Amino acid sequence: MRIAVTGSIATDHLMSYPGRFTDQLVADRLEQVSLSFLVDELEVRRGGIAGNITFGLGKLGVTSTLVGAVGQDFNDYRAWLDRHGVDTESVHVSETKHTARFLCTTDTDLNQIASFYAGAMAEAREIELKPVADRLGGLDIVVISANDPEAMVRHTEECRDRGYDFLADPGQQLARMEGEDIRKLVDGAQYLFTNEYEHGLLLQSTGWTKDDVLGRVGKWVTSLGAKGVQVEAKGEPTLLVEPPKEKQKGDPTGVGDALRAGFLAGLKGGLGLERSLQLGCTLATVSLETDGPQEYDVERDSFLARIAEAYGDEAAAEVGPKLR
Repeated sequence: MRIAVTGSIATDHLMSYPGRFTDQLVADRLEQVSLSFLVDELEVRRGGIAGNITFGLGKLGVTSTLVGAVGQDFNDYRAWLDRHGVDTESVHVSETKHTARFLCTTDTDLNQIASFYAGAMAEAREIELKPVADRLGGLDIVVISANDPEAMVRHTEECRDRGYDFLADPGQQLARMEGEDIRKLVDGAQYLFTNEYEHGLLLQSTGWTKDDVLGRVGKWVTSLGAKGVQVEAKGEPTLLVEPPKEKQKGDPTGVGDALRAGFLAGLKGGLGLERSLQLGCTLATVSLETDGPQEYDVERDSFLARIAEAYGDEAAAEVGPKLR
């Protein structure tokens, strides 16, 4: 199975605030918000949604192709991904702009305030998928994750035109894109991924009902935080997959990307929908226990033990042969 992951490639600047954001907000003064937080910690991490997903796939022994735009400062990050089993040959390198930057502050309740500098990411709209498919001998699924909005629309339209199956994962870009473009991103997706907030925002922005969306996609997968993952499909009962119990809580940045990576690895291995999501939920839990979206590791025996504990020995027996 040949997987191409389009989306942002960035460095994450992650800060920890030793308090609660809500304590700094005045209910009747929200139209004039000016906040300053003195943070305790700063970590600079490799990230970006596409970078995180391909990294997670690599940790599970699956090589995927990273498709996105970066700056001349990408060399160290490229070497890191290459060492972790990611195909970076289809990454576009800008001659003038820096790799994107994600700045995120997390409070003690795990609420986050974030901003994003696009930089070279804007050039992702120049990337065509056909040369990627030609180099790989075809594409079995293309992940359309949060990226330059024009690039997302272009890649989705190319998938429809060329008959590539795609997974729509609009994420944070739902808040800035117009309903017409969001409808283009969703229509025809084999899988649609959102979190619980994005689920409602997508309906509001597109003007579609839930049934409208389910009539246009194969499966709608919604992450529900600590409650797990919900899957809806037209004419089918709703499926709920609960996550394994975490041992500790780290920084939540990138947890959703690990979920997607594990899910895709399951599909690559020929696992069914529920089992693939169980694999994704387990990888997401491992990611949650670690600070940084690409700092976790997968130790095969302990990973399978967690699957067995959460989902049973049969699940572990099915997943085991798919891990390196």
